[in-house]
Amino acid sequence: METATITEPIVVHSIINGEKVKSEKQFPRENPTRPNEIVCYAPINTREDTIRAIDAAYNAVSEWKWTPVEDRIARMRKAIDKMKSATPEIARLLSLEHGKPLYDAEGEIAVSLMWMEFACDHVKEVVQGEVREHDKGKTIISQDPIGVVSAITPWNYPISLSTIKIAPALLTGNTMVLKPSPYAPLAVSKVVEIIASEFPPGVLNIVHGEADVGVELTSNEKVAKIAFTGGTNTAKHIMKAASETIKKMTLELGGNDAAIILKSFDVNDERAMRRLVISNFLTAGQICMIAKRVYVHRSIYKEFVDKYIEAANKWIRIGDPFNPDVTIGPVNNKKQVEYVQSLIDDAKKRGAEVIKLGRIIDEDVFGQGYFMQPTLVLGCDYGDPIVVEEQFGPTVPVLPFDDEEQVIQLHNESIYGLTSSVWGDEEEAVRVARQIEAGTTMINTAAIQGLDVQFPFGGVKQSGVGREYGVEGIKTYTETHVINIPTELELPYIPE
Repeated sequence: METATITEPIVVHSIINGEKVKSEKQFPRENPTRPNEIVCYAPINTREDTIRAIDAAYNAVSEWKWTPVEDRIARMRKAIDKMKSATPEIARLLSLEHGKPLYDAEGEIAVSLMWMEFACDHVKEVVQGEVREHDKGKTIISQDPIGVVSAITPWNYPISLSTIKIAPALLTGNTMVLKPSPYAPLAVSKVVEIIASEFPPGVLNIVHGEADVGVELTSNEKVAKIAFTGGTNTAKHIMKAASETIKKMTLELGGNDAAIILKSFDVNDERAMRRLVISNFLTAGQICMIAKRVYVHRSIYKEFVDKYIEAANKWIRIGDPFNPDVTIGPVNNKKQVEYVQSLIDDAKKRGAEVIKLGRIIDEDVFGQGYFMQPTLVLGCDYGDPIVVEEQFGPTVPVLPFDDEEQVIQLHNESIYGLTSSVWGDEEEAVRVARQIEAGTTMINTAAIQGLDVQFPFGGVKQSGVGREYGVEGIKTYTETHVINIPTELELPYIPE
């Protein structure tokens, strides 16, 4: 069995105007399974580097936007083929730097490729425009490129949350500068290198770095659109920075997604219970659309908890991400471990019961890395921090409710509204779902298991602005341009 180790750190490069660029300063990214090992060194780009990347994208867009869409699609399909061939290598790099099990890393790449292929298949219907003839003449409506897009992406799903932006942006004639998270810079840089090699210099650039890089990407006057996935608080700063030049934005932000278990839910349905466990703990709970709080009808609460623990103990196996028996690896970074643990400790102080779930495969490996054994938290109050805050880690509170009106209110009180799920009889579940404030609600499934790239994805309230995926997610990288050709040129009466 291969283990999550690396013999020599990899040096990551930025790509600016088609060239790999070194940086005088670098930052290390440790292996979260064995933090004393360095997986890679990524550049710390300067503000000047970032300006060069933006300028390269700005200069490239004047020609790229006129490139026939068929050519853009052909280039993207070549990149897709290269990514497919490189999937084993990319997945290995992702597991090493991130900590997610190899099957999970491969799954992220598969979702990314699925979306890229969908975007290739559907971009023509977005950009072809339309001609409307009417009694006053003719109107041409086109969907034109916006210009330079700056993309800022997080560490939890670095490849899929980058390609979700790259594919529609480039296919619709825009150029891009992308900044990934320092907690997962390696695999996404490999993916960007593959994609960028199929496009003209300057069309796709990648920079790494600290706050000054992000500030430039969100305030530079040559940037026309910002595509950001990350925390709500960071998004507030981005919106302020972008306000001076009124940039277009797509923001996919935090969530505190709830799973509502109706009294009609069959607690003896092992497959459904397994889906629920996975929706809580896949990628060690570090997914924006994971089910982070569970509300269960009081009439089935006790039996539900017993069956949930039974299902969790069967599926959850914690250890080395390269062990094929492992389902959950380490948390990505020490800071996140400390935050999640603080929520658990606070719940204990408030009188909650914390139940450890699953099996640790290798105690020695577990003791070395940023591992946390998943936990179920019972006996919380509805307003406790572990319930109302986004944990983003392997713990989940389960709380009882008495009726639909109460649980809908509990759900909608949150400042967030990314995804949600309702479990039980389909007709009853849909009735409840229609009253929920969320961008997406899934029935009898949740999180990645219920994701479909054909349909728009995004949040309401403080969970975001705009939509990604689906045809709508492609269109958001275009501007609507209306050309009116009137046949009757005499104006209505205007006083002289």
